[in-house]
Amino acid sequence: MPLRINTGDFLSLSGHFLNSGDFLSNGSAVGIKYCDVYIMNSEISHKIKNRANPNDIFITPLKLSKYAIDMIDYDTNDIWYDPFKNNGSYYNQYPIECEKKYSEILENKDFFDFNENVTIICSNPPYSILDTVIEKSISLKPRIIQYLIGVNNLTARRIQMFEKHNYGLVKIHLCKVFKWYGMSVIVQFEKDKESILTYDRIVWK
Repeated sequence: MPLRINTGDFLSLSGHFLNSGDFLSNGSAVGIKYCDVYIMNSEISHKIKNRANPNDIFITPLKLSKYAIDMIDYDTNDIWYDPFKNNGSYYNQYPIECEKKYSEILENKDFFDFNENVTIICSNPPYSILDTVIEKSISLKPRIIQYLIGVNNLTARRIQMFEKHNYGLVKIHLCKVFKWYGMSVIVQFEKDKESILTYDRIVWK
């Protein structure tokens, strides 16, 4: 059953808005006074996020890949790198005036064996090994690291992984991809830049 809440309290809940009601006379969504939300059972959510055989192949829509690429300020001397090329959703849309490189495990070109010089990493990584991906990406010492990840994968601990190596979170864009679990987020880290996001890891009580 859906739970009816006052929209003033919506930030404390997770769910998909359904059956909205009580609009202002002009029909503005801002005027929603109450709405129904479904809260996903925590057991189901846990099973999705902790599958024994995670499905890490999610092809990024071409327009979203292009949007992510366009978020990056680059120059013609930059070397772009896609660690997880797959169908080329990112790679094929990199700026044509720049050098570009890629890895793809299906072509026996393993990201974790890659050690060439690059200045921009831009891709959609496998979430199940995200910590290892972050560590490897940082080890390549690019100027910019940008990934599309699940919003729940953006944690204070992972931001600290970047900041420990002087990468600041400089851009962030929330988005929803059809049939993907939950919200997604494009995060862009840049070397020797200050993070735009503040946080702490205190367990407040």
